[in-house]
Amino acid sequence: MDDRTTIPLDAETKVAERPDDHKTELRLWLRLLTCTTLIENEVRRRLRDQFDITLPRFDLLAQLDRTPGGMTLGELSQRMMVSNGNITGLVDRLLTQGLISRRPAPNDRRVQIVSLTAEGRRFFRAMARENADWIKQIFAGLSSGDVVNLMDVLAKTKASARKALDGARR
Repeated sequence: MDDRTTIPLDAETKVAERPDDHKTELRLWLRLLTCTTLIENEVRRRLRDQFDITLPRFDLLAQLDRTPGGMTLGELSQRMMVSNGNITGLVDRLLTQGLISRRPAPNDRRVQIVSLTAEGRRFFRAMARENADWIKQIFAGLSSGDVVNLMDVLAKTKASARKALDGARR
């Protein structure tokens, strides 16, 4: 009998010595995914029910709220990590609602700059206040120490994922 089978292994050792045994990491991934899905679905539902808006539109308005001078469609696409086609559709719907405006860039008339209208800024900020309250309610079961610890662990998780992805791309 191999003694290593009876000794609990840390995750790094498991990966190195037992590449087919990733149960803990898979459970972690599924738990993170479940938490994200639960929270995102609830935020989507509340945005739809209370403001008649989708999460992608809310996200686009949030990007514009942070940039008072406006952004190009390409910049929005990069920040939101979606295609230019997706941005164009979102922009068109928000233009129709009067929440954003679009104007040509002064140095290149082919480039469009999108910014919030005064109504769009008021509407977004009202939604953002509500959204902050919803998130606070969702995390009400965690102490402030839990939140700090979770933020630290998730920062490490993000760094680990980036490092693994960068290594895989080389």
